Amino acid sequence: MTDGAQSGGSGEGQTGSGAIAELTRRVALAREPAVTDAKGPRRRLFAAELSHLLEPIKRPFRSIRVTPAQQPKMVMLLPGFATHPVRMKYMAQQLEKAGHEVKRWGLGFNWGATTEKLEAVEKRLVAIHEDRGCSVVLVGWSLGGLFARELAKRHPEAVEKVITLGTPFSGDMRANNAWRIYQAVAGYSIDNPPVESAIAEKPPVPTIAIWSPRDGVISPRSACGKPHERDRAIALRCSHIGFVQTKESIEAVLGELDAR
Repeated sequence: MTDGAQSGGSGEGQTGSGAIAELTRRVALAREPAVTDAKGPRRRLFAAELSHLLEPIKRPFRSIRVTPAQQPKMVMLLPGFATHPVRMKYMAQQLEKAGHEVKRWGLGFNWGATTEKLEAVEKRLVAIHEDRGCSVVLVGWSLGGLFARELAKRHPEAVEKVITLGTPFSGDMRANNAWRIYQAVAGYSIDNPPVESAIAEKPPVPTIAIWSPRDGVISPRSACGKPHERDRAIALRCSHIGFVQTKESIEAVLGELDAR
């Protein structure tokens, strides 16, 4: 019994040391100095994002014009970094009111891009495409939009269109106010992601970038992109959080689902 107790204590010590080392590594990622001059939106806009958390309280006093879809689509919503699909539930409800069928990405919280996560969503996309016999419109919010663009590159036959909402697919990956937090949570440097991809390369399907000059998290230029990086860009006047819950954003998505 004595030997067993000593062995167990040693294992716990190693586990504890490993946890401390991992925590130290992630703190270093969060404190990493910027190696470029890229900057995110102004602090005033970043601070203003918090006020948009009250948007659900304002909903009863606002109305969204939801008209029947000209041609109902199969839609998959992909959440942003550190968010759960429930944050996109209100948008899903409005799309369903119009007659579209909405699917979640099936992975719960989005804690960062990994090979395993991308492969899991990839399988879900292919399964929907094969089971229903139709292509899917991918609507990705922020980081979810990077997943959407990559999925469309891998399976263009399964994707009808990609709509990104405040997604940083263009320019410097440090042109936002979340890259250090992302590194700490995801556990890797944005310079060495586990998924290799030419992020700015346009998918071979219609790709619409919805962006906002009032975005307090992602640089508008990064979310708008250059002409060769997307097919069209639509400017709104909402916050980053507002992309999935404001009237103008949801109406813009509904409009794009009906557009040809």
